[in-house]
Amino acid sequence: MPTPKTKALPTVAEFIAALPDDRRATITTIHNAIRKAVPKLAPYMTSGMGPSPIIGYGKYHYKYASGREGDWFTIGLVAAKRDYALHICGGDKTGYLVEKNAAKLGNVKTGRSCINFKKLEDLNLPAAMALAKQVAKTGGIGAVK
Repeated sequence: MPTPKTKALPTVAEFIAALPDDRRATITTIHNAIRKAVPKLAPYMTSGMGPSPIIGYGKYHYKYASGREGDWFTIGLVAAKRDYALHICGGDKTGYLVEKNAAKLGNVKTGRSCINFKKLEDLNLPAAMALAKQVAKTGGIGAVK
């Protein structure tokens, strides 16, 4: 039985170039802000959280007390059909960075490590980039050092 073919992901540049003009402008602004804030976290394309491709920045290996382990992006950027998501996968013993700083991030909806917003103006980009810098120093959630 033949193995199913998986669709190759585009490069980051190809992905951004293929977006509609308005969405390309938003993603480009955030992408450039992330690259400036955390230049050591190399961007790459990935998938795994629904139908939309993800621009991942930096990779880390995690291992939880339950024994579950794997590899994940430190920061992720998604241009979904209707909105955008910025994942900042960092935290410590006191909680998740995004969750603890939700009030500073603007007119957005947050989860533990996800910031969802409809337009760039809704996101407090400097506050989000401050969290990006913090997670680049500390590593991702459950990171194995």
